[in-house]
Amino acid sequence: MRQATDEFRAARDFLLEHGDDYDRACAGFEWPRPSSFNWALDWFDVVAAEEPTASRPALWIVEEDGTEGKWTYAELSRRSDQVANWLRGLGVRRGDRLVLMLGNQGELWEVILASIKLGAVIIPATTLLAAADLRDRVDRGLAKHVVVRSADTAKFDDVPGHYTRIAVGEPVDGWESYADSTETPARFTPDGPTGADDTLLLYFTSGTTARPKLVEHTHVSYPVGHLSTMYWIGLRPGDVHLNISSPGWAKHAWSNVFAPWNAEATVFIHNYSRFDATALMSQMDRCGVTSFCAPPTVWRMLIQADLSQLRTPPQKVVGAGEPLNPEVIEQVSRAWGVTIRDGFGQTETSVQVANTPGQPVKAGSMGRPLPGFRIALVDPATGDLADEGEICVELASRPVGLMVGYADDNERTAESMRDGHYHTGDVGSRDADGYITYVGRADDVFKASDYRISPFELESALIEHPAVAEAAVVPSPDPIRLSVPKAYVVLAAGYEPDADTARSILAFAREQLAPYKRIRRLEFGELPKTISGKIRRVELRGRERDAHSGTGARVAGEFTEDDFPDLRG
Repeated sequence: MRQATDEFRAARDFLLEHGDDYDRACAGFEWPRPSSFNWALDWFDVVAAEEPTASRPALWIVEEDGTEGKWTYAELSRRSDQVANWLRGLGVRRGDRLVLMLGNQGELWEVILASIKLGAVIIPATTLLAAADLRDRVDRGLAKHVVVRSADTAKFDDVPGHYTRIAVGEPVDGWESYADSTETPARFTPDGPTGADDTLLLYFTSGTTARPKLVEHTHVSYPVGHLSTMYWIGLRPGDVHLNISSPGWAKHAWSNVFAPWNAEATVFIHNYSRFDATALMSQMDRCGVTSFCAPPTVWRMLIQADLSQLRTPPQKVVGAGEPLNPEVIEQVSRAWGVTIRDGFGQTETSVQVANTPGQPVKAGSMGRPLPGFRIALVDPATGDLADEGEICVELASRPVGLMVGYADDNERTAESMRDGHYHTGDVGSRDADGYITYVGRADDVFKASDYRISPFELESALIEHPAVAEAAVVPSPDPIRLSVPKAYVVLAAGYEPDADTARSILAFAREQLAPYKRIRRLEFGELPKTISGKIRRVELRGRERDAHSGTGARVAGEFTEDDFPDLRG
């Protein structure tokens, strides 16, 4: 498939050439749309056979105790051939669905590449899943094979089904041992071409508001689609890229597989049992990390530490998963001299909107549409295009980096792809320069005293207070105003969850926000999150409905403006 490889390389090289020229990149970029494409064979193996890429580390994993492992492109190419042959010997066939539940370990990347070469369908799964979640994965995912850590095999004792069981680690009775794969010949021959539209990935979403959806991606929608992610981050050959993300979630594939290896960069991993900002920055210094991506939760923890400990900060820093608060961006800029560039995408897509290298960054904005994406803001009430509305991807020029749909759910797919647009369910506003600012999930935006409230805007104001490490704002039922903004706050180290702290935060919010946006109620405590780390505001909204029942009754542990006479009004 040399033609497909050449088309992919040409598109990739065009983005590299115009990495700092947003207008030129948008005007000239065209998605490669091959009829057949196998990214592991037609891209990874090809660059792994070329110098200097062949001898460059493709993967570098540093453990908490300081031990480390490195795999070159050439080594991973050969090893994944061997694993593909071994899996084939166990009955893994093109189109078979395989649950992959490993940690950040070399075997994870070996199996990903091997599965792609075989044409198997990967169902990524986090190691945090419980037996009930795994039954859902195996059942709805129609899985024929599972590859898991030996330590997690017991979770499958209550997962019925006829599927091949493969254990990575110590031998387990009744399970195939992954260690046996080292005895298999390394020369792999595919059984035929891989159709570009063949299914490659099935992702169960994190389920922040409902039962997890099953997102279907092809052999081009993620491998090729993440050219946009490569462009957003600014990755180039030879970069050492650290992305903090757990296997099993889409962001791991974004920035720990496809985007860096599209760029011929090194995927760098630092494994730890508990986040330690000092240890992380020490390894970033020692190993020469040039590019860094982290979710807002990690960025918020980092700014609680002394950022000056990192003597040689990476020059490319980005955030994704949820919008970044301006205060976080400002603190990192002061300490490291670089600006975190926000990006917006979903499990269903690659990066759609972002602040790209070399372009002005507007405070609070997540940037402009990426090359290859045409973004419309659609008024949810009228369906008209607007300056504020639901963020939608135009389908007339359908980007490669968009899912096929929701597997085995035609109704939900049709709903999300209606009226010529893919509907993200997120709301944004666009300024005269084309910059889009995130407002919130359509389900999270609410009304208070008949004013429309964006939780993210209020949370961004709150986090500027030194006592606030993290916050989530939801509507709290009120008999007069219908609802009022309530903040659930996680405190920074050194602050007590008492009346003095509550008054200080409420007074601060009063100074920062318009009267109709004021935080009227506040409660301290941990925030409920999905296992991927996203805040479950739906749970907090439900908690408020149950607690207040429309009466405005006082909740134990809650502070209100009425507690502080000088803040009333």
